[in-house]
This record gives sequence, C-alpha cells and structure tokens, in this order.
Amino acid sequence: MVLCEKCAFETNAVFRFLTRDEIDRLNFEKDFRHYRRGDILYHEGNRISGFFCIHSGIIKVFKTGVDGKEQIIRFARRGEIIAYRSVLSNEPACTSAKVIEDSQVCFIPSELLIQFVKTNPSFAFEVVKLTCNELAEANSYITDIAQKTVRERVAEVLVKLVGDFGLDDQKFLRISLTREELANIVGTATESVIRLLSEFKSDRLIELSGRKIKIIDLKGLEKLSS
Repeated sequence: MVLCEKCAFETNAVFRFLTRDEIDRLNFEKDFRHYRRGDILYHEGNRISGFFCIHSGIIKVFKTGVDGKEQIIRFARRGEIIAYRSVLSNEPACTSAKVIEDSQVCFIPSELLIQFVKTNPSFAFEVVKLTCNELAEANSYITDIAQKTVRERVAEVLVKLVGDFGLDDQKFLRISLTREELANIVGTATESVIRLLSEFKSDRLIELSGRKIKIIDLKGLEKLSS
C-alpha cells in the first residue's frame, strides 16, 4: 500500500499540496491496484466513479475514432493523475486508458477530488495548472498536424519520448512501443512510420532492434523535428 504523503513528495505529484488530514483521508479511502500490460483501466464513454494516480509503470491514454483507430493522447507515468477532468466535469470518460507496462495504481473516489478542490485553494490551483498544461499540449499537437510533415512529426515524437522517458546505458529508449502505437501518436498510418523509421536508420539517426529504438543522433532528430 502506497502512502500518499511519501509518494507525493518523491514524484512531485499534485497531492503534495494536501494537508496532513487530507492525506490521511486519501490514504484511508483510496484503492491500491496492480495491473498487467494490456489491462484496461477505463473505457471512453463510460461513467467512472473516481480517478487514478500512477505509482509505477506506464499507462496509455487514448481516444478511439469512428474507424476504431486509436489516437494516443499521452502516456501517464509515476506521480501523474488521469481521468480527473471527467470527474470534475461529471461527464462520461472522454478517453480510454490501457496499461503498456505493468503498473501499480491508486484509484481515488470522485468525492475526494471534488471536496479537495472546493476546500483547498492550493490544491485547486495546481489542478487548474495541470489542466492548462494538458490543453497547451493539445493545442501544440493540433498545430503540428496542420503545419508539419509526417517525417517531421515522427522525429518530434522520438525527441519527446527521449525527454519523457530517457535512454538506457546503450541509448535505447526506456519505453518500448509497437509501430502501430507510434503511428497512433503521430496520427498517421503504421506503414508510414515503418518506412520513416527505416529512412531514419539509413540516415544514421537511429538503430532498430525489434520494437526497441536506439537513438544515435538526437541533435539530428531535433533539427529534423523543427
């Protein structure tokens, strides 16, 4: 069982703005859960009775188009919360969430979030900032779709993945994604991503080992993405 007071300060989580009494209540009422790769936390369009805070692992947050194709919105990692906007707006979930790396997650009842927002100004302001940051990312993505080529967007996604997850000692990305998942981030066909990764390999920007991607020339990718 994860104690939120300790976890919040280790991960820079939004809960670090709660009072001691609020943290005690959070620890008492939350549900600590284990998920395996491929598990679904919630489905788009369903009513959910709470939101999630990620203690470990990686969660894919995505929307599904009319053709069934996924559009990946973001990846939630340690210390981040998901599904909170649907709780605050009292609306069905606007996204789905799926585990891509075995995860430990705290499920927190809706009424706790609503009460903390109403009674704790510092916490409420941090939630507003979090919402604004997500909106800024969405605006940036819309601009990229309209103004950048697919080649530039693939390079940009790789650069962002390096920034978000880092590289191991051999310079491989610390997150392993399928080609389809990469395509669902970029917003293009899987075949296009496969072709462009092959071109990047020929250009000595990356190396490929199955699903793993090794970054050879990060500055080259950054230049291409801009």
